[in-house]
Amino acid sequence: MRVLSTKILLPNQRELLLNAGVQFVEYNAITITPAVFNIPDSVTHAIVTSQHGAKAILNAEYSIQHLYCVGEKTAALLIENGLQPVQVAENAAELAQCIVANYPSAVFHYFCGTMRRDELPHILQQAGITCHEIIVYKTTLNYKVIPGVFDGILCYSPSGVDAFAKANSLSNTTAFCIGETTAAQAKKYTERVIVANSTRIESVIAKAVKTLKQEVMSPRAQSRGHVK
Repeated sequence: MRVLSTKILLPNQRELLLNAGVQFVEYNAITITPAVFNIPDSVTHAIVTSQHGAKAILNAEYSIQHLYCVGEKTAALLIENGLQPVQVAENAAELAQCIVANYPSAVFHYFCGTMRRDELPHILQQAGITCHEIIVYKTTLNYKVIPGVFDGILCYSPSGVDAFAKANSLSNTTAFCIGETTAAQAKKYTERVIVANSTRIESVIAKAVKTLKQEVMSPRAQSRGHVK
């Protein structure tokens, strides 16, 4: 079994693959760089939908009263630094719907990247909620041809999917995705898309390992000599 990770993994994450007997190739499909930004000294309601956005506000000097975020790891990063999110959602669309339902008259500041998706701003705009977007990081796609055949591609963001798919084919492999938003992007390139149980890199790896092992052990694969 052989997979490709569209993000350089941490040592403990690599161990999950190695201990399962899965070979892997890794590279950063996207590059994130900080952006220079200015905001008011005090922000009442702030939205972050990624760890990159969270890191940007942690490094700045101003006051935020209420935080709303996407993803377990983004929330954990904020909590570790003394900031308790009011709301944590699985994806940006879910967070936007929660804001519409519970904070229709609030004014928000959305700390995002240059390639942020449209779902959250669109939903808030449609509901008449003011949302000031502040670009705090830049996303660059790395179009790199990766030679070889892979049983699975580990995908962690829609932009990472695009970066890989624009230089490589996804049609003959399975995309293991960190969440529904990433999966929706992957479905533009392949019908074989599987979503992890949670929005954690470790969950993506676990889902890939379990799925690929099941495929290897299936009677059909064994009859065709597909044990790898």
